[in-house]
Amino acid sequence: MHNTQPWRFRVVFATCTIELRADPERTLLVTDPSGRAVHIACGAALLNLRLAAAVAGREPVVQLLADPDQPLLLATVRLAGPHRAQPDERELHAAITRRHTNRGPFSGRPVPPGVLAELADAARVEGGILHVLDRDETARVLYLVRDAERDRLADPAYRAELARWAGGPRDREGIPDSALGPRSPDRPAPVREFTPGRTGPAGYAWFEENPQLAVLSTHFGGRAHWLQAGQALQRVLLTATGRGIAASPLTQPLETSDAWLVRDPRSEHEEPQMILRLGYGLPVPPTPRRPVKDVLDE
Repeated sequence: MHNTQPWRFRVVFATCTIELRADPERTLLVTDPSGRAVHIACGAALLNLRLAAAVAGREPVVQLLADPDQPLLLATVRLAGPHRAQPDERELHAAITRRHTNRGPFSGRPVPPGVLAELADAARVEGGILHVLDRDETARVLYLVRDAERDRLADPAYRAELARWAGGPRDREGIPDSALGPRSPDRPAPVREFTPGRTGPAGYAWFEENPQLAVLSTHFGGRAHWLQAGQALQRVLLTATGRGIAASPLTQPLETSDAWLVRDPRSEHEEPQMILRLGYGLPVPPTPRRPVKDVLDE
């Protein structure tokens, strides 16, 4: 969330293990007090690490939450015996550096059913559930998004946290002006408002009339399931990138006590973890990343 990059990696050469740890200095205390978003972000990074190991010819053996006495230790990845990377692993790995959040307008062209089925399968591989919303459910969830954001923007602490991580020139972390996206001239845009009180750096643009939304859920909540959701999210996003599909997250209602309202009332008990806007958009610049030396301990 907000490109905080809340992860650290520690290499233990003696056991051929890479530890994935949360970085408490990068927790969003206002937006993410439970740490759910940190776990999802680190789960996404964990899938990238798994893919990198596989493509490098080593089998990644993962253990989540390996030590209850170390709450910041989210996962260990032991580089086991030789592994022959499968075509899907190579394809997903190649998409890592091409995957960017796209907060710009999408075209009115719908994502084909076959591609949506692929995205649902990608989530299922990691234990997630991806529901593509129909028009009525989309309208209902967008209302929840706008309602939650309006309440959020009334909180000075939330606005201060946004200002710390979004807007202006940024070369290591956060969301620079170039990645914020434009405003909508006629109605609320289906993207987060990162710079309240000032005109968007990209001006105004017409967004798609009927956004295409999907909700990623897990069967249960809690830390292990949040990590599971992050891996499912990243597999969905990398699969979408490989198919030329743009994606933009919407999490505002999931940051409140009313997160359960996002769940489709027709579905079984599930814990919504991410709302994704999907479609076809123009290429966008990447957000910055911290150098490896800042996130790796040996």
